[in-house]
Amino acid sequence: MTNREEAEIQISELDLLSSMFPYEEEFVVTDQLAVAELKHYVENQSAEVPSSKVQFTLNVKAEVPDASTVEFSMCCALPFKYPAVLPEITVRSPLLSRSQQIHLNSDLKTYLMQNCSGEPCMLSAREWVKDHAVAYIERELSSSSVTTPDAMQSEDIIFTRLWIYSHHIYNKQKRKNIIDWAKELSLSGFCMPGKPGVVCVEGLQSGCEEFWSRIRRLTWKRILIRHREDVSLEGGGRAEIQKQRKFSTLEEKCFDAHGSRGNHMDLGQLYHFLEEKGCADIFQMYFGVEGH
Repeated sequence: MTNREEAEIQISELDLLSSMFPYEEEFVVTDQLAVAELKHYVENQSAEVPSSKVQFTLNVKAEVPDASTVEFSMCCALPFKYPAVLPEITVRSPLLSRSQQIHLNSDLKTYLMQNCSGEPCMLSAREWVKDHAVAYIERELSSSSVTTPDAMQSEDIIFTRLWIYSHHIYNKQKRKNIIDWAKELSLSGFCMPGKPGVVCVEGLQSGCEEFWSRIRRLTWKRILIRHREDVSLEGGGRAEIQKQRKFSTLEEKCFDAHGSRGNHMDLGQLYHFLEEKGCADIFQMYFGVEGH
């Protein structure tokens, strides 16, 4: 199977998921830029292999014996060679302990390896989660499988950086929310208000996802994640997390605002700011042109 054929399968599967689960509480693409790159590649408009994995979330509601429901979140990423290689799926629920979550995800991966290798499998994965995930909440873990504090320290921690694009950020309350929520969730980064609006947050994956969940619920003309970076830190403690940060805190950055409303920032200064932070390549992802 060629790269382009694999990319076409990914696009077809995303279209299928979108038609089957039309509501954002069921299915949401978290990196629209990666999808745009993939479509551009499939349409033979680009010979360059897409650089970002398509990432999305599937939310699954499963029934428990007392007739209530539990929601599981499937955070998914499609490697460029998917379906020749398996998707990256992490299933989460507030009701799952860390050990239960590890077992669930391990068993899901085993199921996909045995039954879906080389084939599109997102619907199969979703059905498996719907049918089996509740059992992991109810399961009594044996003493041999209980995670000790030492084992907890050796588990991977995910450090995430989100690059968010908005048509504009003017509203003072939104700007205050961005700073306050980042502080509450121990995230660093920056916010450039005006038109366009740029927000970068970095920190623990759970904090970044909670920040995005809150921000996207506000009223926007347009807002999306342009790019996402996830780094696995094996046994990563506070020092390792701090080492990954490119920003010390989250602050609002204004670059010589101009225009009739004083709301257009100097993008050249933004580029130099990103360059200083070792993030110059992000400029092209945002604006489609090389910075200088």
